[in-house]
Amino acid sequence: MNGFFLLIPFLLVRFGVLSLLNKNGLKRAAFFAPLIRTEKAAYWFYQISNVLFFIYLFFLKVTTESYWFYAGLVIYALGIVLCLASVFNFANPAENGINVKGLYQFSRNPMYVAYFICFLGCVLLTQSFLLFIILLIFQISSHWIILSEERWCIKEFGEEYKSYMNKVRRYI
Repeated sequence: MNGFFLLIPFLLVRFGVLSLLNKNGLKRAAFFAPLIRTEKAAYWFYQISNVLFFIYLFFLKVTTESYWFYAGLVIYALGIVLCLASVFNFANPAENGINVKGLYQFSRNPMYVAYFICFLGCVLLTQSFLLFIILLIFQISSHWIILSEERWCIKEFGEEYKSYMNKVRRYI
């Protein structure tokens, strides 16, 4: 099986389900907070690594001959389920606009966590070291994007968001 087929469930959840649940949710998810200094470079590394990940999967095959297949399948499925749950939670924020229910009670960034888990499953299913390197670049650059989002949320929501930050971890 071609590796690109692994992206179909991800894309359907990330864009299809979110747009069905909340038209503004898709717009909110596409919003990038204002970037400063190194965050601007991180943004480009984030975007390029996304494109490279998606394109490179076109050239990879899912390898089923080893135990990595089963580990990858479990991790990939967990990533898709977490992505679906985080999309459902993201689509219905609290009145003030802050997401604090569902997975957002345990992680301030469950969608990013889900992306990483799903993409890690893709890496294991294709057994590609280069895809793993692209995933690492994606994850490191995501961290800088998240820092800019947190700065924006503090500015936008003030003490309420700071309180949320004190109660809930950034990732897991």
